[in-house]
Amino acid sequence: MKTLETISNIAGKYFAVWVMLAAVVAFIFPDTFLVFGGYITILLGVVMFGMGLTLKAVDFKIIFTNPLPVIIGLIAQFTIMPLTAFAIAYLLQLPAELAAGLVLLGSVPGGTASNVMVYLAKGNVALSIAMTSVSTLVAPIATPLILLGLAGQWMPVDPVSMFLSIFQVIIVPIVLGLLVKKLLPNIVEKSLNIIPLISVVAIIVIVTAVVSRNSEKIATAGFIVFVAVMLHNAAGLFLGYLAALALKLDEGTRRAISIEVGMQNSGLGVALATAHFAPAAAIPSALGAVWHNISGPILATYWAKRPVKDQPASKSEKPIGQSKQA
Repeated sequence: MKTLETISNIAGKYFAVWVMLAAVVAFIFPDTFLVFGGYITILLGVVMFGMGLTLKAVDFKIIFTNPLPVIIGLIAQFTIMPLTAFAIAYLLQLPAELAAGLVLLGSVPGGTASNVMVYLAKGNVALSIAMTSVSTLVAPIATPLILLGLAGQWMPVDPVSMFLSIFQVIIVPIVLGLLVKKLLPNIVEKSLNIIPLISVVAIIVIVTAVVSRNSEKIATAGFIVFVAVMLHNAAGLFLGYLAALALKLDEGTRRAISIEVGMQNSGLGVALATAHFAPAAAIPSALGAVWHNISGPILATYWAKRPVKDQPASKSEKPIGQSKQA
């Protein structure tokens, strides 16, 4: 078990590196990874099951004790990201499949890797975990409706079918994780330190599957899509911070909202694009899985060198056992 924990820590610490290497290898040798294409939804379900195992009642305490930052962050999450994705898709004149895929990336909830980034950035970790949890639970309704309004012009959107997909791939695994934790608390507690390893492996396999299936399209349109993903991520990080600043929230809260808004659940984006859009629509989310885990640590490192003054200790508590997810 100690060996697995060590491997898990290394996998989590260098997550961005592993994702980049996996993407490059899958691009060079696509045939090797095509077999994983049919397991994307299952793999994401495994990641969300891990999230359910790590959730605690205390994670939702801030929603009732100080709901305003959670509400502000949630609104920012589901307005800034889809609207900026829509604007960037138009500005760069992306092909229909890629434009719809970028808007999809902007319409999914935040990923749990953001919780670790907020901790490293000395931000409000309790708020970060609450925002990730709430946005994930809201996603079955919010994501299909946003896509219907913004991406319908590029690709047909079936909101009911998408709702069922998100419910099956997110809500069901999370609930199962909570039930297992309730029934087998001792076993789950002993396994928490290896959950990040499982999540990292799942996300890496998802990325290889998408890159291998779209290697030719990435070769022809990869640069412009990567630029779009970078601009989208930068807009989320900047505008999320700006929104919190405009509402005069404290610095730790600004950092948390910025990172939560900017880092998306790209694994969910890949799964939804694969199931409901054309295969190429998954490219923005696959590239997002790589880039978000590069920009996040860079920003977290920058903020880590600038401590937040007078921040309560509870806000910088380490998110123990929180699974890493793009």
